[in-house]
Amino acid sequence: MADQPFVIVAGEASGPVLVLDEPLSFWGGLDAETGRIIDQRHPQVGESVTGTVLCMPVGRGSSSASSVLAEAIRRDTAPAALVMREVDEIVALGAIVADEMYGTTMPVVVVSGTEFDRVTQLGVANVAADGALNEV
Repeated sequence: MADQPFVIVAGEASGPVLVLDEPLSFWGGLDAETGRIIDQRHPQVGESVTGTVLCMPVGRGSSSASSVLAEAIRRDTAPAALVMREVDEIVALGAIVADEMYGTTMPVVVVSGTEFDRVTQLGVANVAADGALNEV
């Protein structure tokens, strides 16, 4: 992937950066009611994704993950934005559905490995509508 971000869902957001050590399946891995990671095998079990700029290199899991993510967005327990290294259609679908159905946007941006690594080092990140990621 080039150094230009690929914006799947455009929007603006900012929040503390949360880097996942492993991919997360939102289906069975995230409690949409609380925004907490509930997958007992996930290294960050118990952590909240709510309001974060969530950095997850790739998605994992079931096609139902999109509905869990859409519900978390609706409940305002989702990440403020999602930054990935690879396109994940299932995750993207959850954010697109929430934008269309609820009018609530959670930006989803796919970036190069170099850019992903840079963003994971930020304390608090801002996501611009064009997908640019900067420290706040």
